Amino acid sequence: MGGGSWTEEKFRDYSKSMGRTVNLRGVTETKFVDVSQNFKQRRLADALNPLNVMRECRDSDEHPNTVPVILALDVSGSMGDTANEVAAELNTIMTELYKEVADVEFMIMGIDDFVYDNVPLQVSQFESDIRIAEQLDQIYFERGGGPNRWESYSAAWAFGATQTDLDCWKRGKRGIIITMGDEELNPFLPRPEYEKVTGQKGCFQTNDKDIDTLAVYEAAKQKYDIFHINIEHCRTPNMDRWNQVLGSDHVYGCPVSGLAQVIAQIIAQHENDTGVVDAEPVPVIGYTDEISW
Repeated sequence: MGGGSWTEEKFRDYSKSMGRTVNLRGVTETKFVDVSQNFKQRRLADALNPLNVMRECRDSDEHPNTVPVILALDVSGSMGDTANEVAAELNTIMTELYKEVADVEFMIMGIDDFVYDNVPLQVSQFESDIRIAEQLDQIYFERGGGPNRWESYSAAWAFGATQTDLDCWKRGKRGIIITMGDEELNPFLPRPEYEKVTGQKGCFQTNDKDIDTLAVYEAAKQKYDIFHINIEHCRTPNMDRWNQVLGSDHVYGCPVSGLAQVIAQIIAQHENDTGVVDAEPVPVIGYTDEISW
C-alpha cells in the first residue's frame, strides 16, 4: 500500500469516470446534490471493515519518509450535506498537501456513533494516490447519530493506537490523526460495541465498563499527534472538552472551504515539531486528571 502520488490530472480523470464534474478550482461539483446521491454505498464495504485488521504505513524507495495521516470524518446526520462538501474538497486538500509533503499517506475514516449506529467505524488503507478517492467513494454515509451531544470521535484514536503499524514510528516520528466534525468530544466508547466492531478485546482497561476517552488519548498520543477540526456550518458545539484534552493549539475551526489550508497548516505544525517518540506505548490503566463531562 502507499505507492504512487496524488495528481490533479488523475483526480479529474477519475471524477470523469464516475460521472462527476470538477471545476476550475479543482473542487468536485456537488451543489444541490444530496450526499446519498453522490455516495452510493449502502452498507459497510469489506475493504473498510475494521474487524481484526492491521493497517500499515510503510516506507519505500518511492516514499522513504512516510507521514501517515488519518483523516476521520464525521458522517452522522448532524453533519447533513456538509460531509458531502468535505468530500468535494478532497482534491484541493490533497493537491495542496503534496506541494509541501511528498511522502504523506492518508487513511480515510468514517466516524458515527457506537451507541446508536450500525456502522460506527470505517477505515481505509494508507494510500498516497488516487486510491484515496476510490476508498472515500466506498464510505457508507449512514447519517445516523443519536440524542447525545457527540459522535464516537475517540474511536479514531483507539484504532490508531491498536490497529496501525507505522514505519515512521520506528524512525522515532509520530503519525497524525485529524478528526473532523461538528459535535462535542465523546466521554467514552461503549466497550461491548467497540470490541464487537474491531475485535480488540480487553484494550484500554480501566475500572469502568466503558472505554474512557482520556485513557484512549493517553495511549494514542504516544504514536500520533492528535488534532480536531470543528466544521463550522449551522452547529456551534461546546469546544471546551476538545481544548481541555487536546490543548487549544491542536483544535481548529473553519468552514469547509478552509479545510485544505487548515489541514496543510496542521501537517506543517507537526513536521516542524520533532515528534520524537519517547517510549514504546503501554496499556493505559487509568487517568487521574479531572475533566467534567
